[in-house]
Amino acid sequence: MSNTKGSGETVSIERLTVNTIKGLAMDAVQAANSGHPGMPMGMADAAYVLWHRFLKHDPGDPGWPDRDRFILSAGHGSMLLYALLHLTGYDLPLSEIKQFRQWGSRTPGHPEYGHTVGVETTTGPLGQGFANGVGMAIAERRLRARFGADVCDHRIFAIVSDGDLMEGVACEAASLAGHLGLGRLVYLYDDNAITIDGATGLSFTEDRAARFAACGWHVQQVDGHDQDAVAAAIQAAIEVTDKPSLICCRTRIGHGSPNKEGSEKSHGAPLGVDEVRLTKERLGMDPDAQFVVPQVVLDHLRAGNRGRAQASAAWRARLSESPRRKEWASWHAPVDVDAVAWPDFAPSEKGLATRKASHKALNAAAAAVPRLIGGSADLAGSNGSQIGGGRAYSATDPDAENLYFGVREHAMGAICNGLALHGGMLPFCATFLVFHDYMRPAVRLAGLMGQQVIYIYTHDSIYLGEDGPTHQPVEHLMAMRLIPELVTLRPADANETVEAWKVALAREDGPTAIVLTRQNLPILDRAVFAPAAGLANGAYVLADVDAPQVVLIGTGSEVTLALQAQAALAQRGVAARVVSMPSWALFEAQSAAYRAEVLPAGVPRVSIEAGRTLGWQRWVGDTGASVGVDRFGASAPAEVLGEKYGLTVDHVVEVVEGVLAR
Repeated sequence: MSNTKGSGETVSIERLTVNTIKGLAMDAVQAANSGHPGMPMGMADAAYVLWHRFLKHDPGDPGWPDRDRFILSAGHGSMLLYALLHLTGYDLPLSEIKQFRQWGSRTPGHPEYGHTVGVETTTGPLGQGFANGVGMAIAERRLRARFGADVCDHRIFAIVSDGDLMEGVACEAASLAGHLGLGRLVYLYDDNAITIDGATGLSFTEDRAARFAACGWHVQQVDGHDQDAVAAAIQAAIEVTDKPSLICCRTRIGHGSPNKEGSEKSHGAPLGVDEVRLTKERLGMDPDAQFVVPQVVLDHLRAGNRGRAQASAAWRARLSESPRRKEWASWHAPVDVDAVAWPDFAPSEKGLATRKASHKALNAAAAAVPRLIGGSADLAGSNGSQIGGGRAYSATDPDAENLYFGVREHAMGAICNGLALHGGMLPFCATFLVFHDYMRPAVRLAGLMGQQVIYIYTHDSIYLGEDGPTHQPVEHLMAMRLIPELVTLRPADANETVEAWKVALAREDGPTAIVLTRQNLPILDRAVFAPAAGLANGAYVLADVDAPQVVLIGTGSEVTLALQAQAALAQRGVAARVVSMPSWALFEAQSAAYRAEVLPAGVPRVSIEAGRTLGWQRWVGDTGASVGVDRFGASAPAEVLGEKYGLTVDHVVEVVEGVLAR
């Protein structure tokens, strides 16, 4: 098919389509005076081939569960994705393209999940999309193993960049993907040898193809501007069923620009009015027109939409006729926490570590919620994060629920996001609390995207003991509380731990972190103290007195310390209320009346937590005080550390008396 230009010269529909994509990218970035035109221009050929010849999708049914997933991991090139979404018929009109990067538009600077139709994941930080795709491929294979190819039969495609491959999270994820043999994972690598600072030779000279081959990937190298070569490589990758595939597409960033092609000058800034004009002239486009979309291009790209709609409808028909349809519906239904046979822990002074209580709760949940899947960063025994006998997810056992991530916290978090984004999976992952730092970017993105991911963080304080300050979290609880939409729960005993799991399983619109102890904690007698179900409110009155003179607010292991201090204060004639506050976020979500009932105005408050005190002013106010740990830990037995750091009854009493004296 060809299009005739005014000069009599003809241009193929393929070339006209690619030039249209380039034109939209140039014009949108220029209008915004902000953005990255070079990557969309350089990868327009390869992306067009993928979307037009291979990608299984339906613009009229964007959430079709058996669609292929496409990830633009190089999210800075967002105009490439927006152009494709518009041109193929998604609900992203040209008016939105014209509002690129503007307030309220559906075309933000980087693709954002839930904001723009057709965007499968938020890809701003490089490497995250790469790792998300690994999680999606794990999910696809598990669902296919469970329900059969009639119900689940799709692939995960992505465009990744030099920056993605440089990031450590991608290296971790690539290693695991190769180990698992995820054959339905196909990545197109935009090998343009340019970063913002200049040529990749400044810092990135390794043999990327050899690295991925060593990780167990099927690797090909092609000219990224040769559409037939790209198509042949994608077809070859699809036929490889036992390895993920990397197609190294050698491209020229800013392809078509007379003066900025192949240069970092086309990477992170508009080409400039004059250069846009020169580029359009070179490409045979009208230099005086902006945001041009020829009808023949729309007709070309949307011609297959009827067939795509038929494919998605046929899938829904197959599902309705499948003997597994009821199981599919049940599998994807919201979790009924009341249907779980939760453990009930009897009161005990000797107690139980909350990490061990969590293990029991996890296994009770897994028995009722088969889509639970997850594991630990090589700490499953310590974290209590193993389901059942520990069947390991693998190419030979793809329906297993235990993922062995290895020592890869960063990728673990991002892979779990991919599992959640794919649908049909309820992911959890586990590590020591101090290593939350290694996975924080993925946790932040889970909050940003509102994904239900459960984090099991154990060894939650200096009470870890002899391993010393490198393994003893001090600032981490506060850092986690700063992440919007992340609910952080630090239960006080085994039964609060069960309640924490109930909250995590019921929260479908965001991630939850359950923070747990290494050491035993007494299991509180709920016939004496308030029910553990109060955890769902974020804070509740655990042990009350008539006319309290002070409120002691404890979290986790320090709730026991607060109860001990309450008894000591009573001997001194001081009436103290004890409040368990496992979650700031959940407490903040309660009504003002409830918060005032728990923390009455005019009664001074003292917080007790084995972590940084900065931030506790939110709850103790100007008249209260905080007992905590405002310096790094040390290597010593846990009981010695508690004494040295002032986590003692005597010190709490001293602080309370000082507050009351003021």
